[in-house]
Amino acid sequence: MAGSLIIVESPAKIKTIKKYLGKDFDVKASVGHVKDLPKTKLGIDIANDFEPTYTSIPAKRKVLKELKDAAKNVDTIYLAPDPDREGEAISWHVAEEIATKKTKLYRILFNDLTKATVLEALKNPGELNRNKYDAQQTRRILDRLVGYQISPLLWEKVKRGLSAGRVQSVAVRIICDREKEISAFIPEEYWTITALLEGITPPPFEARLTHVDGTKVKIASGEEASRIVEELMAANFLVSSVKKRETKQEAPPPFTTSKLQQEASRKLHFPAKKTMRVAQQLYEGVELGPEGSVGLITYMRTDSVRIADEALQNVRQYIQSAYGIDYLPSRPRVFKASAGAQEAHESIRPASLNYNPKTVENFLSKDQFRLYQLIWNRFIACQMKPALFDQTVVEIEAGRCRFRVTGSIMKFHGFTAVYTESTEGNGDDEMGRILPVLKEGERLRLIEPLKSQQNFTQPPPRFSEATLVKELEEKGIGRPSTYAAILSTIQDRDYVSLKQGRFHPTELGTTVNELLVDNFPNILDITFTASMEDKLDKIEEGSMSRLEALKAFYAPFESELTKAKREMRNIKREVTPTEFTCEKCGNPMVIKWGKNGKFLACSNYPVCKNTMNLIQTGEGEIVKAEPAVTETICDTCGRPMVIKESRFGRFLGCSGYPECTNRKSLQMKPVETGVPCPSDGCDGVIMERRTKKGKTFFGCSKYPACTFALWDRPIPETCPLCGSPYIVEKRKRGKEPFKVCPAEGCTYQAVIEDIHA
Repeated sequence: MAGSLIIVESPAKIKTIKKYLGKDFDVKASVGHVKDLPKTKLGIDIANDFEPTYTSIPAKRKVLKELKDAAKNVDTIYLAPDPDREGEAISWHVAEEIATKKTKLYRILFNDLTKATVLEALKNPGELNRNKYDAQQTRRILDRLVGYQISPLLWEKVKRGLSAGRVQSVAVRIICDREKEISAFIPEEYWTITALLEGITPPPFEARLTHVDGTKVKIASGEEASRIVEELMAANFLVSSVKKRETKQEAPPPFTTSKLQQEASRKLHFPAKKTMRVAQQLYEGVELGPEGSVGLITYMRTDSVRIADEALQNVRQYIQSAYGIDYLPSRPRVFKASAGAQEAHESIRPASLNYNPKTVENFLSKDQFRLYQLIWNRFIACQMKPALFDQTVVEIEAGRCRFRVTGSIMKFHGFTAVYTESTEGNGDDEMGRILPVLKEGERLRLIEPLKSQQNFTQPPPRFSEATLVKELEEKGIGRPSTYAAILSTIQDRDYVSLKQGRFHPTELGTTVNELLVDNFPNILDITFTASMEDKLDKIEEGSMSRLEALKAFYAPFESELTKAKREMRNIKREVTPTEFTCEKCGNPMVIKWGKNGKFLACSNYPVCKNTMNLIQTGEGEIVKAEPAVTETICDTCGRPMVIKESRFGRFLGCSGYPECTNRKSLQMKPVETGVPCPSDGCDGVIMERRTKKGKTFFGCSKYPACTFALWDRPIPETCPLCGSPYIVEKRKRGKEPFKVCPAEGCTYQAVIEDIHA
């Protein structure tokens, strides 16, 4: 027996690593986790110090057999899953399955997949990290205790299939709390007054009123604004002070996971999940023609801003060569780590500066190139000199009033020659505002009447993906490896939805959140959840035991759980009276909660089983979802036919129901949607069609030559975010139709103002 076996997490790494090593090395992949807690039961022996029972994942039995067979033929095994807690857990579980007394077992970590890193790791192998494994196990046990004991309560009280998560539920709470702030916000009126002025030299410029009688101005009404404007009509405008100073803007640090997700969301319109998927591809290796597979970036799950010394030397040489000595600081820039950051890791950066984005662009997909370029530019910029500005602040006196204008002119581009960090919103940006040469005491001319404008204070904005990740990071909720999963999970569970790039809680999300906040105040407490993350960090550091953390968590949780089983509201049994009358039996209709949300049901159930869809308007008003009237005439009574829905799909029913019960199948000839077929080289158009079972779909008019098809109705509008040539209509029971962009990664979503039948 001779040779070595390297076990990585992802099969995509195998080709990259194999090309660096000789024939004495075999490389296999675990393809993620190989063992987990059982799906059919809790799997935690609470009475026995929370001992977990792990079983091999059924879908991984073949993988495990391959690993065991490969392990029989070697004398050394290197466990090389990702360098985080999940990777450590995979290493431990693989070791439990394949290790023997005859084989040497080592743990190696790859911060990137360059040849130098791989060879260095093999030269200096380490051991399995018990503390890191315990931290991962603690998190897994905590999540199982919460999910498997709260979720059944939600099935009983709300609807089957719901789930609660220790961290995800807190993210939903943050979104719901922001929605409450917005609903409770009362706008305050305020007015601004601006003057368009001109000095001795051009250009004209605009200044804003800031003070009256030396006090900062706050104009609360139009009448007050009019009085000030009238008073200023006779005033002379004189320059009272001109202050100039040089300001500088330092480059941002290299990317951490959260900052990468935020910037990719703002600049590239990537959802967090897509950002991590593409980053994983860049880390694991991309085929670069004859050179083969190359890992282009360092490990993408990190909260560290540390840069390796060798990488610092290389980037400084690159900056001097590409941009000149003027752009290179005298010393490397070192960034302060955030509290709790894992400094053993590095920041996200290019693995090697030999692969400029432009030189490898042809080998990358569009998304890979855009993300790699973003990471490259940020890394280069972080080691460049600051941008310098000449800033001028001009104060202008007019009677008892004072106006101010600020302008900045870039003096030296510095790092902005490579990269500019994006921000949320459209603030009043003074950068680039050109001011004339002005002197103290200079008289200015008012070249048009003063402008007064009514404004209102704005509520706090809803969270975008970028700002929600930032909020989670700042509050200590989750860790770099979990942000994308959190955002994805809360949408998949229909607790929140993205509309025009902003998170809105759904009715289901609001209801579940209220129940959880009322019954599990500790679990839903943001500070409590953040403190649990700190305890996981302490376990990894070795300053706290797994059992200590679990006991501290479970005592209050068990108390809340017992009380919730007894006192939680039963939404399923609650009914809300309405003004609507059952069209079948004349009894009042009530609002109930079903598996698809709220609906109208006859109060005479089960004698009468009539139900109707309902729509909740933006103002909270409940209205019946009226069926769309068609031009088809009922051949029984002569009334118009309407489109109705049943559990079997749409059909034509008489508008005279229940007097006339005539119905027809909704057979239609193909109808053009006005959307050209998006398939390359196809000149067809998308048609509305029906399957043999009557279900509507949309397909190309050139079928069978072109097989493009989709279920959602296409709308002939260009996406304002990404430029997609069409968008699609989405429908959810009990909600008004809305439109979204079908392009992968685009977050565009909007209401439909004109709804077709």
